[in-house]
Formats: sequence, C-alpha cells, structure tokens
Amino acid sequence: MSQHNIADELVFFVNGRKVREQNADPETMLLPYLRRTLRQTGTKYGCGGGGCGACTVMISKYNVLEKKIFHFSVNACLTPLCTLYGAAVTTVEGIGSSRTSIHPVQERIAKAHGSQCGFCTPGMVMSMYTLLRNNPTPSTAQLQQNLAGNLCRCTGYRPIVDAFRTFCTATTCCQKGGPGVSCPLGKAEQDGSSTESMGRDQDMCSQLFKADDFLPVDDSQELIFPPELMLMDEKLEKRTLVFRGERVMWIAPAKLEELLELKSQYPKAPLLVGNTNIGPNMKFKGAFHPVMIHPANVSELSSVQFTDEGLRLGAACSLSHMKDVLVKATAEIAKEKTEIFQALVEQLCVLGGEQIRNMASLGGNIVSGSPTSDLNPILAATNCILELVSKERRRKIHLDENFFVGFGKTALMPEEVLLSIFIPYSRKWQFVSVFRQASRRENAFSIVNSGMQVVFKDETRVIAELRMFFGGMGPTTVCAKRCCKELINRSWDEDLLNQACELLLDEISPPSSAPGGSVEFRRTLTISFFYKFYLRVLQRLQQLLSKEDLFGADIPERHRSAMLPLLVGLPRGLQKFQQVPWDQLPEDQVGQPVMHLSAVKHATGEAIYCDDIPSQEGEIFLVLVTSSRAHAKIVSIDAVEALHLPGVLDIITAQDVPGENKMLDMNEILCESEVTCVGDIICGIVANSRVCAKTAAAAVKITYEDLEPLVLTLEDAIQHKSFYGERKLENGNVDAAFEKVDQQLEGQIHIGGQEHFYMETHSILVIPKGEDGEIEMVCPTQNPTLAQTVVAGSLGIPSNRVTVRVKRIGGAFGGKVMKISKMAAITAVAAHKTGRSVRLALERGEDMLITGGRHPFLGRYKVGYMTDGRIIAVEVTCYANGGNELDVTLEVLENALMNMDSGYHIPHLRLTGFACRTNLPSNTAFRAFGQPQAIAITESWITDVASKCGLSAEKVREINLYRGEECYTPCKTIFDSRNQLICWNECLKSASYHNRKIVIEEFNKLNRWKKRGISVMPLKKAVGFVIPFLNQAGALLLVYEDGSVLLTHGGTEMGQGLHTKMLQIASHELKIPMSAIHLNETSTGTVPNTSPTAASFSTDLNGMAVKAACQTLLQRLKPFMHDNPKGTWKDWVKEAFRNKVSLSTTGFFKGKDVSIDWEKGEATGIMYFIFGAACSEVEIDCLTGDHKNIRTDMVIDAGSSINPAVDIGQIEGAFTQGLGLFTMEELKYSPKGVLYTRGPTQYKIPAVCDIPEQLNVSLLSGSKNPNAIYHSKGISESAVLAGCSVLYAIKDAIAAARRESGLTGNFTLNSPCTPEQIRMACIDQFTEMVPVNVPESTPWAIIV
Repeated sequence: MSQHNIADELVFFVNGRKVREQNADPETMLLPYLRRTLRQTGTKYGCGGGGCGACTVMISKYNVLEKKIFHFSVNACLTPLCTLYGAAVTTVEGIGSSRTSIHPVQERIAKAHGSQCGFCTPGMVMSMYTLLRNNPTPSTAQLQQNLAGNLCRCTGYRPIVDAFRTFCTATTCCQKGGPGVSCPLGKAEQDGSSTESMGRDQDMCSQLFKADDFLPVDDSQELIFPPELMLMDEKLEKRTLVFRGERVMWIAPAKLEELLELKSQYPKAPLLVGNTNIGPNMKFKGAFHPVMIHPANVSELSSVQFTDEGLRLGAACSLSHMKDVLVKATAEIAKEKTEIFQALVEQLCVLGGEQIRNMASLGGNIVSGSPTSDLNPILAATNCILELVSKERRRKIHLDENFFVGFGKTALMPEEVLLSIFIPYSRKWQFVSVFRQASRRENAFSIVNSGMQVVFKDETRVIAELRMFFGGMGPTTVCAKRCCKELINRSWDEDLLNQACELLLDEISPPSSAPGGSVEFRRTLTISFFYKFYLRVLQRLQQLLSKEDLFGADIPERHRSAMLPLLVGLPRGLQKFQQVPWDQLPEDQVGQPVMHLSAVKHATGEAIYCDDIPSQEGEIFLVLVTSSRAHAKIVSIDAVEALHLPGVLDIITAQDVPGENKMLDMNEILCESEVTCVGDIICGIVANSRVCAKTAAAAVKITYEDLEPLVLTLEDAIQHKSFYGERKLENGNVDAAFEKVDQQLEGQIHIGGQEHFYMETHSILVIPKGEDGEIEMVCPTQNPTLAQTVVAGSLGIPSNRVTVRVKRIGGAFGGKVMKISKMAAITAVAAHKTGRSVRLALERGEDMLITGGRHPFLGRYKVGYMTDGRIIAVEVTCYANGGNELDVTLEVLENALMNMDSGYHIPHLRLTGFACRTNLPSNTAFRAFGQPQAIAITESWITDVASKCGLSAEKVREINLYRGEECYTPCKTIFDSRNQLICWNECLKSASYHNRKIVIEEFNKLNRWKKRGISVMPLKKAVGFVIPFLNQAGALLLVYEDGSVLLTHGGTEMGQGLHTKMLQIASHELKIPMSAIHLNETSTGTVPNTSPTAASFSTDLNGMAVKAACQTLLQRLKPFMHDNPKGTWKDWVKEAFRNKVSLSTTGFFKGKDVSIDWEKGEATGIMYFIFGAACSEVEIDCLTGDHKNIRTDMVIDAGSSINPAVDIGQIEGAFTQGLGLFTMEELKYSPKGVLYTRGPTQYKIPAVCDIPEQLNVSLLSGSKNPNAIYHSKGISESAVLAGCSVLYAIKDAIAAARRESGLTGNFTLNSPCTPEQIRMACIDQFTEMVPVNVPESTPWAIIV
C-alpha cells in the first residue's frame, strides 16, 4: 500500500465552478471550507452537529450504473470535504442573488414573511430547493418531512410553511366546490389568507401576501450538473483515493478487496460513510482517528437485492435510500410479507431530519452500537442477519443481544467489515411493532424505543416465538430475554399481559443514577409499549381467527385509541388584521404588511452577520477557557503546553486587563482567584487559526480547590439563605381577607429555565485603529452603549475611542445584552495586548454553557376563595434562580411580581420574591422578562380553585377578570381594562370554545388512552422600561443632494422588523418612497447613549426619534416646498442645499419617567399594556406522555399596527417560544453544576412538527394606543405568555386521564410539561406497577 504516501487532488464543483484542492485535509468539514476558503458565507454555522439545519446545502452526484443524477440535502457542518470527490455542491448563493435574479424559493420565503432574523433562512431555502429538484410538485407530507431537520427560533414556522406550500400539489380542501370549481380555502391558503374572515369584518384584512405575484418555477434556469464530472465517472477507472492532512490520512477504496486489505492493515480505522456518528464524536467528545476509511465507492456496500426470503441491503446504503426502497416494497409486495418493512419505515420517517437521513448509513447506525438507536431494536427483534467480511473470512450472524457487547461496542472483529444486512419477509402469524418516545417527535434521539415481534403457532393464539428489544434502557440495546422465554407457549390474553409487565420490570431495571435519568418514566414506557403491542396483536388475532368469543369480550372501543399514533399535520392558520383607511395613499406604507427590509438578502445568503465579515489583515482568533468547577479557588493556571503549540500566540488573563476587570455591579470580566460556576471565563488563548486556538485552550491546565457551599438549586438557595435581595408588593388586608373566605388552598409550581437558542451564537470582531487607543468593534449586541462602556472601562480609555457597530443580529431574545459586553471586553483586551484584530465566535456548546438563559422560578401560593369561584386573597412567594452574578435578576423578579395579577382583579394580594444567588451561570434577560413565569404561577392557582369549586377553569378566569375603565394593578397603576374583556370574548367566539369543549368531553368519554384538553386564558403584559433613563432614543437623518436619505437610529435589528418599521415611519413622515431611504447599521459613532433594544419598546422609542428628525427636516424644507408647490422631493432638497440649509438632522425622544417605589409598592408612569387572549387545544397519549398541539387561537390588542406582517410574525414566533418554554425545552444539570444540554442534540426547541395544526392570530380591530407612535403597540414579547395556554390545556387533558383512575383532586404539573411529566401524571395501573426509585447514589441530573 505504498501509494498511500501520495495525496490525491480533490476535484469537485461549487455553484457551477470547479474546485481543485491540492491539500485536502480529512479533518476539514465542508462548512468551514465554504465560509473561510471559498468565502461563500451564505451557509451558516448554527450548531456544528447537524441538529439545526442552518448549514444545509445540496449535493449532486452522478450514478454511473443508473445513468442518473441524484440530488440530496446535507448538513455541511458534518460533511467531510474529502467525501466530495466528483460531486457538485450547490449553496444558497448558487441558486439566486439580488444582483442577478432570485430563485422562486428565495422569493416566496421572503414575500410570505418567512424570514425574521434570517440566520436559518438559507438552510430553509436549500432544503426546499433540494426537494423541488427531486420533485417539482411535492405533496404537503413530503414538505413536512423535508423541513424536519431545519430549526427556526423566530417565526414559529407558519409563514415558512405557507411560503413553501405554494409549491405543493395538494392543500387542505374545504370540499365545498363542485366539478371544475376551485377550492376557495385552497386559494386563500395560497394567498396567506382565510375565507373564514372574508366578508365577516369589513374593516379587517387577511391577505399577507399574493401568491399570484410569485415567480413560476423554471427548471431550465437551474444549475446543470457539470458534464466534466459525468465524464470523470464514465471514463475514469475507479481507483483508491488518498488524502492526507497534518494528523489524519483519508483512504477511499474503490473495490471490496482493497477495503478488506485496508481494514487488515488499519484495524482500528473506522469506516466513515455519512459522518453523522463519527463526526460528532470527534468534535464533541475528542475522539481521534489517524486513519479513516471511506468505503462509499465500494459497490457491494451499496447494493440492494430482493430474494425469495427477504431484502439484502448494503451496509453503506443511506437511511433515505433505505426508506425509499422499503416504501416501494410495501406498496408492491403482499402486506403480510412486509410487516418488518413497515415497522422500519415508521422509525425511519422520524429518525433525524432529511439531511441526516441522506448522510447516515444503515451499517453505521448498527455498528455504532448506540443504546438509543431506533433501528437496532427492530432489526434485532426480527432476526435480521448481518454479513461480515474480512480479508481472511466471511461469516453471517444474527443481529441479537450478543452483537452488542458494551456502550458503543459490538461483536465485530477489528478487521471485519459489515457488508450487508438481510431483512427477512414476515409471514402470516408473525406480528411486528415498533415504538419510540422522544423529547420531540422528529429529529430527536429516543428516550426509550422498542422493537417487538411475536410469532404464533398456526391458527392459534399460542406464542411460538417472542422477541422484545429496547433502546434507552441501558448501555446497549437491551433484550428482554428472560421475559420472552417465560411467555413461550402462553396464550395471548390478559393474564399474559399482567405477567409480561411484571417480568419486564423485573428484568429491565436501570439504577437510579443511570445516564439520562428519568428511570421511573423509562421503566413505565417499557410496559406501556408492551400494552400497546398487546392490543395491536390482539386486534390482529381477532381479525385472523374470526372465531366467536375467542377471547371473551372484544377490545373495548374506548381502549382502541392506545393503538393509534398521534399523527401531526402540516401547520396552517388564519391571520386577521385591520385594513388601512380607504383613502390612504398607495405609497404610504404605514399599516401595510410590508416585507422585512432584509428578507431577500436573508434568502439569498447576502445578508452579512458578524462572523461573515472577511478576515482583517493579520487577524487572529480568540478561544475562551472556562471553569470546570462550580465553586472553587483558582490555585494555578498552567499554559506552558498550550503556548508551545504551533500557531499559538498568547494567553489573555486578568493581569492583562489594562483598565477595570470589574465594573457596573458585574462579576470579574476574567476570573482572577475564584470561580463561581461551571462556565466562568478564566482566560483566553489567541492563535493564528480557530483550530489552533481551540486545541491550545483545551491544553490549558487549571488547578482548583473546591469551596463550600455548592448552591445550585432553588431549594439549596432557600436552605442557605443565599439571596441577592427581596421584593414585596401588598394590596388590601390579606390576613383579614383570609379569615373571611369560604375556602383556602395551598400549592406550588416549578418553572424551569430556558435557553435563548438564538441561531447566531455570540461573535465579536475587534479592530484596533492604531492611534489614540481607538478601536472599532463589530458586535451583535442588543445594547451597543453597554458594550462600549464595558470595553472602554476594561481598556482604561474614554468611550469616545470605542465605536460599536451592529448591522444585524441573528436572533437575541434578551440574550445579547449583558454577557456579550463582557466577552467584547475580553476580545478587546486581546486586541490591545497583541495589537492585532481579534475575532471571537462561540461554538453552540460554549454559548449555551457560558451565557445563561431564562430564570427558573419556584412559586408557592396560598389562596382564599369563595365557593362561587371568586378569589378574594392570594399570597405568593416566589424564588428566581439568578445564578452566580446579579445581572438583571432583581429586575426580572420585580417584573414578575408587578405582573403576577395576569389579567385578574384580586382584592387582597401579598407578593414576595427572592432573587437567589447560586453557582450556575447567571441567568439574564429573556423575552417577556419574568412574566411567563408569573402567568404560570397565577394560572396554577386559578386551575386549583376551579377544581376545588367544581367549576371550569375558564369560568373562574372570567369571574375574576379585571373590568372597567379604572382598574389598578398590584403596584397601584391605573389602567383601562375594556380591551382585555373584548379580546377574551372575541377569542371565545373565534375559537368556538364552548362548542369544542363539548366535543372534547365526548372524545374523552370515548377514549381511555387518548385525552384532549382545552384552555383559554387572558393575557396582560406591561410594555416599557421601569428604569427612567432608559426611556429615551435618538436618530440621525442625512439627506444628500440627489434626494437620497440615509437614516440611522439607536435600535438594533435582530429579526423583529425594527428597521423595516423605521423605514415605514420615515417614508410616511417625509412622504417619499421607502426605496429612497437607506437605513444604515446601528453605531455608537452616529447615535450615542442608546437604550437597549428590549422590552418590546424599541419601535416606540426609536420611531418617535425618527419622526422628530423627519419633522425637523421638513421644517427646513418648508420654505422651498411653499415656493415650489409642484416641485418634487429632489427639487426641494437641491434648492435647500444651494441655499446652504443643513440637510443633516437629529431626532430625540424623551419618554415618560417610569419608576416604582418598592417601599410603598407604587409604580408611576407605566406606558401601557398589551391585552389579549389565547385558546389552545391538545391531545395527549396517556401511555407515553406524547402530545400534539391541535389548535391555538390568539386575539392580541396590537393597537394600530404599523406593519401587520411583522407584528403577526412576532406574535407567532413568541407563542412558539412560549410553547417551547412550557412543554419541551428542558435544561439538565449534573449534581456538580455541569450543563448537560449544550446543543440541539440534547436541548429541543420546537420544530415544524410541534406547531399547532391550526394557528390563528387576530389583531384586535379598532384599538388605538395614545401612548405610542401612530397608536401602535410593541407586541414582540406578549405572545410568549400565550404558550402557557398549551401547558394548561395539557393539564386539562391529564385531569381527564386521572379521573379514569378515580383521581379528582388537585395535582402539580411543573413546567416544562415534558413527556415524562405528562406520562407520570396520568396515573394508571402501569405507573402503579413501577416502584418509586429510592436513590442508590447521586442522581444523574438535578432540577435547578
């Protein structure tokens, strides 16, 4: 094999251009190569692990045997560069551009308002583009599967789906049309509108975009597959390819004999096909392989062969190809022969996203030995056969319990290769089922999965063979061998069911400290799965045997729901907003659904984010070194080894900070002597490349001395009295009121934290200017002034030497206000010390570890109420987990207390809050700022009271709503509540609440194991800052001689459409087209002393500043307009210029002085409230804890909307974020304070499959807000609260399930309401069989 000493040239194409790479490094992935080498930055880094889809590109390859070109989407972050020999890569830049022409996919997602921050948009575009290249008229089901691998944190997915649904052949039909009559609802969906609202409200509109205006798809305009690559494949004899990097050799054999020889020579070398397992292990777990073998060109490994006994699949077949083969086979072969095929398809449809399935191979899935593999249990249960080959021998073995010998280990010999997998046909008396439960329905590892097979003796119900395998129940795929053996020759009846459950629990019993935790839940799932299997088989036996009274009674109809999956459809929705006045001029865009200013640039990849900026001359890279201990003294920092690595330049420590290392009530910028959380920043390494800096950072050795106490949870903080501070609010005479009420109750609820999961991680570029200590900084922060202040303080220079620039932010949600300023300071210190430009870009795991998120809350309450549902007195004590520094915890706590009333008038109220100091990374601002936790606590005692009174929850809510023009909040702020009641009544009506509640009650009577629930609740959210000096804003307006206008203001654009609204305002005020105005980046060099872009208040503040600037300019132009009334804007501007009139103006807005006196419990100057109501319906699977969101209706008082498309998009996105907070996003920490959930693999935000199938949003008609520009309201945060309606709809469904077991009292349902919470709350005979875990040792995870 001497030829392995020579490296081949890698030849492939990108966007139609040939790439010849002489030194292809096997460790280089396609994503960094595109971004850094080819400068194709449209493809984004979102997570680095294939979990978010931001880096989706299309790969095209020519198949010589089939004479066909195959197109498939992949995650560029997981695609090794060396796999691309002979391939054509298409990125978002390759399909269209604003400079030439945009592709219909790009146009539709932009014009349908499917892009907000835009960071995920290129990935969405490429997923859809690839689908269209393979199927120009896809079905909606294909669209749904195609988007499963793409995450969006901003939009809530509905507008993305609406945009892409216009390409599909089938929409939901109302069935009202006759022959030749098109479906009116289908047409309305195509236009993003609703027939339901058409003609109902004359002043309301429902059309957000016009599908008729969209470009048609023209296949002739697509990039062709390079003929040169076809010739390469046709003419050149396949040969072994070798690529060598600094550390790794990559070998791609062309023949099986060569592969076996290589495996003999390099037995430890892994076979890499899709890199979906090996890649993440190398990136996240530090695995290293000096030799990697890529066998994808070995034809035997990709063969598909049907025999008389079954199907033989080559081990290198992708999971997508496998699925296609099995789907085709199930359609063509007799049903009784394809039981196993159908089960495999069921798992494959939800295994990963489309990109992962396109990359991952069947063989890789098997030999990885993953204990959570969705395929291994069913392959093992059905006696599938593995064909193994080596240089010396060939053998066949069954895939069974003997194949898995340990975590990630199998019975393969080091020199062996898995050649193929044989999947047998099923037969008449053989029944097969698969089950899985994950934290998210699609693109998520299973918590527990199972494959089960039973074979009966012909024409009987007597078991001849039973095989059951489970994933997620141990370090390997687990076989219930003893249980199965015991049940052989038993009849399939209820006695067997009970014994099987007992045997399973006895045989499969992980310890309480088992990795993954949730042991009781997982054990419950094993017997719940078996019960589902039992019923399925029982039903099939009854159909086959057809003998009267075979088993006694049939399966009760009520129990049949256990067998049915929760099928989720593609989301659709109705949107209603107020039309503009009939006499409004067409060029006046205020009130119109204007497309996001950067939407087209988002869709084409031309929008530039911080890390897209080209490298500066001499630029170096910074990687942070963080603490691995939660509370410890730093004994020493040893960087000797790190500093001796090639390319490493220096280490940055606290001693290098020339100015202040601690300021503004913050902890140290760089820890000097003590760390107080895992993730505290101790130092940084600067090097010539990211890879060098990362390697060196890992080599820094820090010695610690642990300190006590270790305070992690809220209970720890209460025990140790570890508090930053306390706040109290009290109204009325609470103690006296409790004496007079009919009843009292007490309870508590825990609301978990939430990760921001903005798609763009923290990134900063600092450029020293070389004189006077000036630096320029590109920093995607919500608060440029704070970043400027902290950087200046750390460098010991005045703020006028620091310019902070923000073009756009790829999502923020409050997470880019505080910590980013400290990281900016560290980056600036590195630039100061080295004298060079420095770039910092956090990886997803680093970002999640360091930055904190939404505060976990514990609420304890006591309620006094009358038996008719009136709530008289409430006492609440809540605790907020602030983490290791104060940050904004007190402000969050204050906001929670001030809004704890949540739309209800409680005459006597006592609220106490504690800001807890713990050894976790400090939690910080997050969309809605404490109010989601407050509403969850409030609604908990509302539902408790309803239950005790025997009333429906909505009745108790309605009884206690604020009413009238003069109402008072807990902090004695007066407000008019009439719009809240209007929203409530309109929501009840538009949601058909009362009718649906009757239908739900009937559904629950008819179904034992599926239950539905519904909840409607009021929403009330205060808008604005309560810190007086933050209520100000500035703007700068520059008009040039040609009439063009340049506008800047103090707010930052992070997807919320702020810049778009500012342009609408300027256009309206100046009475010129929006196209004549350019909005520049936000910069401290143009508008100083900016307030943070937060609190849903940025349009109110900056809009008024922009308006003021425009009005000042118009006053200067007024004489010229008067003298030349028929002139144009350009004429007036030119004349003003010639008359030496300044065409540069500033605008400033000074808002109200808002404040709260906590001694008196009184607030003054609260700007205004957002009112609304939300109604949600869900269905739960009582046996697994799975749920689906059926429908949500929201009515929101948005005032007079400046841009309904932006506002509705913000409402839907905020609701989806609230949905995630309350139902699925779960942060998990070790008992030592280490965050486990550091990326989309472990932490699940909502995906397309999680959105309500029907999502309806209506902006309240006729509302005028006198306290904001153009009577609008800032609504970007309010709908987060609406997500709580889903939590309490689930609680309603669980209550129905509990009544089946005779449980009618109150119960606690904490947030997030994960499958575990749902399943374990639905107490039944199966949960009762599982013994309560008595901790044998330290638990795997803790609730903080």
